[in-house]
Amino acid sequence: MTFQRIVVALLVLIVAGLGAVGYFEWRMAVQVRTLKAFVEGYVFNEAVMACEQAKSSTPFKWNGGKSTSVIGLNSVKLDKYTVSASYTLVADSVYCDYDPIKRKAEIGSSFLERE
Repeated sequence: MTFQRIVVALLVLIVAGLGAVGYFEWRMAVQVRTLKAFVEGYVFNEAVMACEQAKSSTPFKWNGGKSTSVIGLNSVKLDKYTVSASYTLVADSVYCDYDPIKRKAEIGSSFLERE
């Protein structure tokens, strides 16, 4: 009888632990989504301005563009200590990658080929 009670108590603790882990994971995911939305909103105006002023053979026109889209904030971990961030916009099939750290825009560039 004691063995059964111990097994049931351990099972209840395991289920409660898994529930707590799931709850905290859900809370963290909500906070990360909120933080990402805040950062994207903060970077958006700078990205549009830098992309429109970037020199390229294909001009990037966000204001007055027929088809505009925000791809969003992306990041690639290049090595153990380096993470490269990019905010990507598309206007009339012209891609613009904006680096919020360097504050530099590249028109028609590939995010993975950047320095």
